[in-house]
Amino acid sequence: MNIAESIEPIRVLKVVPTLLCGGTENQFMTLSRSLDRRRFQVELACLRRMGPFVAEAVQRGLPLREYPIATFRSASAVVQQVRFASALVRRGIEIVHAYSFYGNVFAIPPARLAATPVVIASIRDRGPYLTPMQMRAQRYVCRLATRVLVNADAVKDWLLDQGYNPARIVVIPNGVDLARFDDPVDPDAIRRELGLAPGVALVTVVSRLNYLKGLEHFLEAASILASRFPGVHFAIVGETSLGDDRYLTVLAELAARLGIGDRVHFTGLRSDVPAVLASSTVSVMPSLNEALSNVVLESMAASAPTVATRVGGTPEAIADGVSGLLVSPGDSAALADAIARLLGDPGLAAALGREARRTIEKRFSVDRMVEATEQLYVDLLAETRARRVAPSWSIRTSSRPVR
Repeated sequence: MNIAESIEPIRVLKVVPTLLCGGTENQFMTLSRSLDRRRFQVELACLRRMGPFVAEAVQRGLPLREYPIATFRSASAVVQQVRFASALVRRGIEIVHAYSFYGNVFAIPPARLAATPVVIASIRDRGPYLTPMQMRAQRYVCRLATRVLVNADAVKDWLLDQGYNPARIVVIPNGVDLARFDDPVDPDAIRRELGLAPGVALVTVVSRLNYLKGLEHFLEAASILASRFPGVHFAIVGETSLGDDRYLTVLAELAARLGIGDRVHFTGLRSDVPAVLASSTVSVMPSLNEALSNVVLESMAASAPTVATRVGGTPEAIADGVSGLLVSPGDSAALADAIARLLGDPGLAAALGREARRTIEKRFSVDRMVEATEQLYVDLLAETRARRVAPSWSIRTSSRPVR
């Protein structure tokens, strides 16, 4: 009987630093909730039990264990890793799938110590926040992994430049749950919330608020557009990490200095992102560094006319002038021109939105991502089991003639 036909489900433990509402965490939970329960028994682990996805894990009955670590340079970190390794043996975990720098560095060495059959590292960005020492540490632990899973060719190329083994890197793009974008939407509901008249042009950014997301450039582009399109308004949807609102204050003060404070709306985190994107006249991703942006894919799934910066894996999703518009990162004027092009040509905007949706259906659906990941799990576990049962000896045949 092969693994795919096994009666007992494969025990998979997925590890993530936190369960905050970011791109990595979103894909982590999407896969966790979507794996076939008849074939995979899923458990979760985190380093800090925090974020909105904690409640979902509990609601879905997914076991979630916390391994609190303040710093890896401490005896307590070693204690937690030993505790983690013990749990892997006790629970009979067959596949450990770790996400991002902290998840990889924490989970991979003890998983190898516990002789877990398959250990997968996930690297889902190009590490703009990592120090040279952290990049070296991640490269070292990834040598212990069975495979390194990335979400874009751009990330693979970045790893190859660092000396990663190309044979161990697997690319599976992010997936979008299309069902979330199929419900009817009242396009003016968000406008009423913001105190705007029906049909007012609304240019939206959905993003975690941090300095790498290019939000200053978006606000500068908005100030250029404000004079050309007197009725247009702008929305920034998202929150800062760990509730630190200092950067939000920086952005609000910049909007005021640019003279558009009354036309820029900071909505905070919202649970109705599909409806927000579907209601947007233009969706914008002004990021300075990305791998494969979930928000870009979600904008495309919502058929929202999309303007994005040409960074990381974004050109792998958006064909410029066909399914969206691409501009250089950090170029506020070019960003403004691209948005203006869509505001001024509703026919073009609608055509790009329709093609964007078709692209997601063909290449970036969650079903495709889940199917590819499930197959990766099964194949790697089969390879490992085959190596374990293969004989360690061989029969040497003599070249001498038999007499």
